[in-house]
Amino acid sequence: MNTSNHDASPLTSAATNSKGRRLCPIALLDYCDGQIDREALQTLAGQSILHPRQFNRRTVVAIAQLAALLESRNVEMDKPLDGKIAITAFFEASTRTRLSFESAVLRLDGKVLSVPDGQVTGIAKGESLADIGEMFNTYGDVVIMRHPDTNCLDEIGKNLQRPLINAGNGSGHHPTQALIDWYALLKWRPELCRADCPPEKRVHLGIIGTPGSMRAVKSFVRLALMFSGAVKKITLISELADPVGLDLTEPIEESPIEIEIINDVQEVLPELDVVYVNSIAFLGDSYRKLDARYKLDASSDLKSGAVILHPLARNDEVSENLDETEHNLYFAQAAGAVFVRQSLLTSVLDRLDRISGLGGS
Repeated sequence: MNTSNHDASPLTSAATNSKGRRLCPIALLDYCDGQIDREALQTLAGQSILHPRQFNRRTVVAIAQLAALLESRNVEMDKPLDGKIAITAFFEASTRTRLSFESAVLRLDGKVLSVPDGQVTGIAKGESLADIGEMFNTYGDVVIMRHPDTNCLDEIGKNLQRPLINAGNGSGHHPTQALIDWYALLKWRPELCRADCPPEKRVHLGIIGTPGSMRAVKSFVRLALMFSGAVKKITLISELADPVGLDLTEPIEESPIEIEIINDVQEVLPELDVVYVNSIAFLGDSYRKLDARYKLDASSDLKSGAVILHPLARNDEVSENLDETEHNLYFAQAAGAVFVRQSLLTSVLDRLDRISGLGGS
């Protein structure tokens, strides 16, 4: 296994990851000739972001393009979110998602009202999400919510009139995490942006986990199926015979991408270009970790140049002895979260015109 140091990509003014591969956003912008697909981004104005099926390949690439622009130069002086208030309502524990959303808003000069724990709200006294949604209408301009109940989006949506961004709903979906995952992949290999990606640049994705009960994995697969010209094969690696779940069955059956399901990671590991690992399955009111058979470390038979993605937080399924290797894309993946969420918020709140020199169509 190749354990060389991370790529020596030029650093931008933004903070980046301390270990593993470092990704240069300018490489993605250069590959797209510096163009931003504004038309695709403008379709998001005023929209709630609840499910990855709302996107297509063009929109995902456009969000990544704008994120790369935001990462590569200082747009804070433009104050694109000035006068806007984001409500971060987290009824389920979160570190990276809540803080990266709040950082995204504050760095663009917006303001944040935060619910860091559902037990400090009227929920603890029996208040309904529908009533909370009614109150949010007058408190802010966009609501970013995480909740352990998969059906929470329908409940709060009964009265909420502001755009709602799903930051994770039980075993449902985590659409912004999937955008972050693909932002990392598109910076790592910009050719994946193309509908006709060169054959030698197409990737074999390996996904360790159970999409049916892992919302980050489920959302990642949903977006992966949109990149049929760039993904040559998807291998789902799970201890379950049928790990897909109802939400993915139809899109997988309709996809032109070759998809296989196996339970032995060692059988396919040397063939994978990208290994997506998630440690936690959400099972109603509890969590289940991956079996020890699926753990990766520096002795694993990874393909030279292969990269590992992980939505974090990790347990012991990806060993720390991989952190200093070229396979570590998970730290760079996490480092891109603020910029992806800035890109999405600027589009949803219809503030693209406030970013000077944006260009694009």
